[in-house]
Formats: sequence, structure tokens, C-alpha cells
Amino acid sequence: MIQIGDQFKHSFSYTQEDVDTYARVSGDTNPLHVDADYAAASMFGKRIMHGYLGASVFTKIFGTLLYWDGNVYLKQNLTFLKPMYANQTYQAVITVKEIFAEKNRILFETQIFEEGTENLCTTGEALILNKKQFVW
Repeated sequence: MIQIGDQFKHSFSYTQEDVDTYARVSGDTNPLHVDADYAAASMFGKRIMHGYLGASVFTKIFGTLLYWDGNVYLKQNLTFLKPMYANQTYQAVITVKEIFAEKNRILFETQIFEEGTENLCTTGEALILNKKQFVW
């Protein structure tokens, strides 16, 4: 049975091609994401990943890696603390924060850390609904 404090970790990375595809699909073609020369002259020194592309790892975790039959992603809030870059490995960590058993909901803390430095890049919370009782 799932308990407060339980964690799941997942390492991931995206290529610049992934970033470019996300820019095309989302319509966010900000040159900080897609123009190497422009981004090199910015405060970041190189192209940065879209924050929502990085955070999309949580949909993968809740929808595929920890898919309990009937998961529904109800809410996600995010704070972007540090830029994320293509071809860098990150670790997504979800932690059970609260369990609302009577409503079949769990509130998770969602975090992304840069592997190697352990810098916290993104933090937030996600609320997941499931028609059944959660089992880890």
C-alpha cells in the first residue's frame, strides 16, 4: 500500500531535436530555445529547454511508468528554479505528500534535479485521482 513519504525516481534527458520538436508543436519558438547564436549571447550562455518540456516527465511517470488503471492527472503546479539544457541528464523525483483515501486522490511533490550537481531545477505538486486504491 502506498504511504506518505514513498518516492519514485526516474532519470531522463532530452536532445536538442526534442526541444526543436516541442517548439514546433507548442508554437513557442522563443530564440532562447532554438537559436544557438541568440542563446549564446543571453544570460544562459546556450539554448535552454522549455520548462514545460522538462516537466512533461511527470506525465510520463503518472501516465506510463506508475500507471495504475484509471489514473487521472487533476492538477500540477510548477516553479522553475534553474534552466534545463538538452543532452543533460536529470532525475525526476515524486514523493507522496498527502493521501485522500476517501476520494482516491494522492498529492505528490514533484521535483527535477540535475544529475551530477543535484541542483533543484523544477519543483511543484501534482494531484492524481484513481478509481481504485493505490498500490505502489
